[in-house]
Amino acid sequence: MEVPRPTPGPDEVLVRVKASALNRGEILQAGRVTSGDPVPIGVEFAGEVEQVGAQVRRWRVGDRVMGHGTGGQAEYVVAAPLALIPVPDTISWVQAAAFPNVFVTAHDALITNARMRPGETVLVNAASSGIGLAAIRIAQAMGAGRIVATTRSDDKAERLKALGLDCVVNVSVHDQVAEVLAATDGAGVDVIIDSVGGTVFEANLECLAVQGRLVNIGRLGSATASIDLNTLWLKRLHLIGVTFRTRAEAERLECVQAAARDLMAPLAAGLLNMPIDRTYPIEDIAAGHEYMTTDRHFGKIVLLVDPALEEAA
Repeated sequence: MEVPRPTPGPDEVLVRVKASALNRGEILQAGRVTSGDPVPIGVEFAGEVEQVGAQVRRWRVGDRVMGHGTGGQAEYVVAAPLALIPVPDTISWVQAAAFPNVFVTAHDALITNARMRPGETVLVNAASSGIGLAAIRIAQAMGAGRIVATTRSDDKAERLKALGLDCVVNVSVHDQVAEVLAATDGAGVDVIIDSVGGTVFEANLECLAVQGRLVNIGRLGSATASIDLNTLWLKRLHLIGVTFRTRAEAERLECVQAAARDLMAPLAAGLLNMPIDRTYPIEDIAAGHEYMTTDRHFGKIVLLVDPALEEAA
């Protein structure tokens, strides 16, 4: 659907989008639309600066950027200057489009909230998701000790093992607690990044070491859980929830800039490459959404907004 090209305000940046990645929340958002009016979706994008507002000093026309915001699945998007991150010359538009949402979210969970330190052991649940894979890449780049991942597919387990992980558990076949404790010599893990929620909550607590930190990002399995307070008490655990939905705009921008501060060097060095499952031209966005709902993908699904990228693919 054609909509007017947006105009940036004095403290905003207009970006001509090259590519934009898909996320589950956008499918839910699209399903809640009740009117026939166009609603911009897309929380991450990559492209070139087309125009800057009169008060913007940080960016110039032609800069390669990737951003975290709203309305990124379009030819043009307006963003706050602090919502943008420079794209290194070593990174493709497709990789750049797959970076902002999942890596900012995973960095906020793993580094800011879980306070992961070099040498610590990390468990990532639902590890083949975009956020799961981003958490794995960040943990590797930031010096984690052992990294353990869970999945429910033999095929995805093999692909996760190829990333150099210490242990991958297919929880549809094996017991998560037994496998994680065996992989950590009975000590448990220091940090869990969880997107599953209630169905693995009790198992997660058993997998944590003393003073372990559980950070919940999503609730793919269930939003409710039971807790053994004795386990919480004896292990002195930290249970942390993270979301952008209840953050002020300044807090969101702080998350973007914190990720940029820590991750730009490893990104430019190729240490944070995200597996790209497949790409779609933006005209086929409905097909991309449909494919995402099958849960067969491994890594990110990316929309190609610039026709030149389609020709090169």
